[in-house]
Amino acid sequence: MRIHLRKRVSQLSGDSTAKGTKKMSSLYLAFQAPRQKTRYEWLKLYVYESPKTNLEKEHNKETMQLAESIRAKRMLDFQTTGNGFASSEKGKISFLEYFRLLAEKKADISNGNGGNWKRTYEHLKDYCNGADYTLESIDDRFLDGFKDYLSKDISRRGKGNINPNSALSYFNKVRASLREAYINKMIRENPCARIKGIKGKETHRQFLTFEELKQLVATPCDNELLRKAFLFSALTGLRWSDVRAMTWDKISYSEASAWTINYTQKKTKGSEVLPVSEQAIRVLGERLPGDQEIFDGLKYHTWMNEQLQNWVDEAGIKKKITFHCARHSFATLQLANDTDIYTVSKLLGHKHLKTTEIYTKVIDRKKIDAAKRIPELI
Repeated sequence: MRIHLRKRVSQLSGDSTAKGTKKMSSLYLAFQAPRQKTRYEWLKLYVYESPKTNLEKEHNKETMQLAESIRAKRMLDFQTTGNGFASSEKGKISFLEYFRLLAEKKADISNGNGGNWKRTYEHLKDYCNGADYTLESIDDRFLDGFKDYLSKDISRRGKGNINPNSALSYFNKVRASLREAYINKMIRENPCARIKGIKGKETHRQFLTFEELKQLVATPCDNELLRKAFLFSALTGLRWSDVRAMTWDKISYSEASAWTINYTQKKTKGSEVLPVSEQAIRVLGERLPGDQEIFDGLKYHTWMNEQLQNWVDEAGIKKKITFHCARHSFATLQLANDTDIYTVSKLLGHKHLKTTEIYTKVIDRKKIDAAKRIPELI
């Protein structure tokens, strides 16, 4: 499928000069696919045929940019769904180009996860080594080879081999792309159905204890907005993306249910009603206009995590902490205070209980109690 931006001269009334009506061109898209009739989409956008003034030239520039963005969006939709291609042509799309466009689409939805999609694309490009694989050519051999590549390749950050969990994430992105292609009938079968995934490595989830959180509260932080956001996450279990998008109109109070947050998870797109404590609300400070972001201006980057680590260090806590550790801290504190795992799972917005069970390995009260049962020997 090729999509061309074209224009056709037309006379439009309403833009007249002393010398008569100026000539303008109407912009449209031409959709061309092999062995199919060309079809057109009129954009209802117009440019001056012979712009004279700076205003007319600026109008043409902005209109052409808008038209080009529409063309790019249509191309992205076609590449990632296969719509508009004849059945025999869908599988002949370049797999790398399909994945690149899909990665861009995912990046628009989620900043963090979008980065993983982009890194996966870079690894795929290296693995293909200039070869132009089509969607329909992706088979067991290709996928097994990519798994082997991920197990041996150097990290794109240049710090040794790829971490097993990163390799798992990258391979899962490829599987997801092929599953989506199969659902959209771009390929006749999903080759991943026959391929085993990559086994991840169990990782230690760093968290802060209740005493350590008290130390943080008592320690000044150079970035007050970061301080509020981290403590709010630790008291609610919300992810960074949901904390960053928090507004007061999502927070409500009633006699029956006290404080609750009604929001849509950025990661899963699931709608949630989250009960929260009064102290979590106190952390936010003065109530702002409803649709104003509470943490407006706070950005997730290396510098922010450095500020967070400096705060942790100043509190005398000897741990490597990132923002996501606040969510881990919430989960482990709930389990440590005998909240049942099903309830914790719901509070975290997990779809599967198995995801929450990871936290039981972080702090298992039964193991701690068992260790204390041994009588004093010394």
